Amino acid sequence: MSAKKTLLSVLLSTLLPASAALAAANDTLIYCSEASPESFNPQIASSGPSFVASSQVLYNRLINFDPVKNTPVPSLATKWDISPDGKTYTFTLRQGVKFNSNKFFKPTRDFNADDVIFSVMRQKDPKHPYHNVSGGQYEYFHDVGLDTLITDVKKIDDYHVQFVLSEPNAAFLADWGMDFASILSAEYAEAMQKKGTPEYVDTWPIGTGPYALQQYKVDSLIRYIANPNYWDGEVPTKHLIFSITPNVQTRLAKLQTNECQIIPAPAPVQFAEIEKNNDLTLHSVDALNVGYLAFNTAKKPFDNVLVRQALNYAVDKEAIINAVFMGSGSVAKSPLPPKMLGYDAKLKDYGYDPEKAKALLKQAGLEKGFTTDIWSMPVQRPYNPNSRRIAEMIQSDWAKVGVNAKIISYEWGEYLSGMRKGEHTTALFGWMSDNGDPDNFADVLLGCDSVKSGSNAAQWCDKGYDDLVKKARLVSAPAEREKLYQQAQEIFYQQAPWLTLANGKTFYATRSNVTGYSVSLMGSDFSKAKLN
Repeated sequence: MSAKKTLLSVLLSTLLPASAALAAANDTLIYCSEASPESFNPQIASSGPSFVASSQVLYNRLINFDPVKNTPVPSLATKWDISPDGKTYTFTLRQGVKFNSNKFFKPTRDFNADDVIFSVMRQKDPKHPYHNVSGGQYEYFHDVGLDTLITDVKKIDDYHVQFVLSEPNAAFLADWGMDFASILSAEYAEAMQKKGTPEYVDTWPIGTGPYALQQYKVDSLIRYIANPNYWDGEVPTKHLIFSITPNVQTRLAKLQTNECQIIPAPAPVQFAEIEKNNDLTLHSVDALNVGYLAFNTAKKPFDNVLVRQALNYAVDKEAIINAVFMGSGSVAKSPLPPKMLGYDAKLKDYGYDPEKAKALLKQAGLEKGFTTDIWSMPVQRPYNPNSRRIAEMIQSDWAKVGVNAKIISYEWGEYLSGMRKGEHTTALFGWMSDNGDPDNFADVLLGCDSVKSGSNAAQWCDKGYDDLVKKARLVSAPAEREKLYQQAQEIFYQQAPWLTLANGKTFYATRSNVTGYSVSLMGSDFSKAKLN
């Protein structure tokens, strides 16, 4: 990964000289990003910073989400029709949408059905000429099961595309608002393939979004320029710069000195400092997320449900919320976030009970305890703003019942890769909703198929649970889906594949003269952002 990034950095830096300073002007907005993107193609990325830098700036998708209702609304598709059996979706595409251009390519046509088919089939078909370009990993597409769910994609005409499914799927429409569903240019891909540089589609991207890429310097900055022909209206800020700033303290310092005008994910301990500064504004958004510690149920002793239940009882979750979240989160008890369809508000939780934990460990034959690891995330997230501190508090609580845990951390890419391979014993992780549908949590994170794909960090496969969430995906009636998810949550509670921790709010901070920037289920929207 580092070698690829270095090559890309050299390539792009030679194409456009970097300015010595990032000075804010009325036509320039600077965002302090948390990390360098893995890729500028969201189909092959898996991290939040990568999606912000790619899909949320450079691309559009067939649908968007209403920021209040979290329901699908038109984007590159203006409408859609669903067959009575729920197995055929026909999208009507928006006309007159222009692609951006770059030094390698200038489009000769508008967005059309060919671009949708290319964007889908590259991910679905192993024989597609672009499938193996840039590594050929399409984790999200596989995690949500679209590789098997979609049996055919048909071009009806330039502005109508039809998807044929193997079975009804209540989450299918919402999937097309997710980052991985960004629409790429088939014409650009064909041109780069003829030139022998197909990787440029991913490293020097062209999309229909509000901005085009100008320059990338790895671990330093990304420069974008506004799309002059953006279909969704004029982009008010001509220049957008990502100043890559992994350290949360440095991000706040840059905001205070106006080196950045927007920062993501300030730490809870910084909230008071931000709020007392008249030049800064702290923003919060109710989010659909869950933070948890996954027990690797494929490894002893976590294959024993008594051990998993014991270590749930051993942790004081209220203390973690009070010490780490400082009002920015609440205790989680379900794999589904509150306010999501199917969430069971009456679901029982494991209260803090060390004596009960000791009794269960004794019943499991581990009265003297055991030794294990806790993988701690190297990044901050709304569902886990301080992973090291949470790991230390869990470590302390477990020690009180005889379980000695060593805290381990890795670079984020290595962490994700290792967890997908099941190398951990226990690991802190979490999930933020991609599409507002409960299937995005219940099945993607805990379904049996997700053990194979790697998104099920608990390596847990329970047939009863799996049957319920798969059935919930097949039905469209909300009340029926809700009952099925509530039954599944009861099995989750009994089997305890996770130690659920928190549901957190999403926070970001801006200079007070920033308007138009927003954060929602779809992530960051820079298309209307400007300095006043």
